[in-house]
Amino acid sequence: MSTTTPAAATPSVRPLTTREADGLIEAAARAAEGLGVRGSVTVLDAGGHLLGFRRDDAAVLVSGETSARKAYTAVQLDTPTADLVDLVRPEGLLHTLPTALDRPLLFLAGGVPLHRDGRLIGALGFGGGSPEQDHRIAAEAIAESGVA
Repeated sequence: MSTTTPAAATPSVRPLTTREADGLIEAAARAAEGLGVRGSVTVLDAGGHLLGFRRDDAAVLVSGETSARKAYTAVQLDTPTADLVDLVRPEGLLHTLPTALDRPLLFLAGGVPLHRDGRLIGALGFGGGSPEQDHRIAAEAIAESGVA
């Protein structure tokens, strides 16, 4: 008879829900409206799978793609995309990363990872304004929603 005890289980963290994604999208829409920005918001889970998306009726079509790529980049690298911009410049530490991978990464501000109890649960991406506006909208939406 074995007397070993099972290894301590890693505490589970509740995953990001579609209800929370909806709340993030609503909060991003309010933040964007407050800045007069027409754009798109994408919410992904920790695996990079779509949980929610909305494009403002007056937003340029490409904003949908940029919001999705920003969210994907933030979740894959677990870093706000605003923090990565300088790293992919020609003199940056990660300057070859954008061309080294066959993935839809986008190194423009506006993607922010979401955490719960210190663990990655997803990301939010916003596209449609200036990079600074997009980052601000994403950060305000996360703060308002209370998800992360």
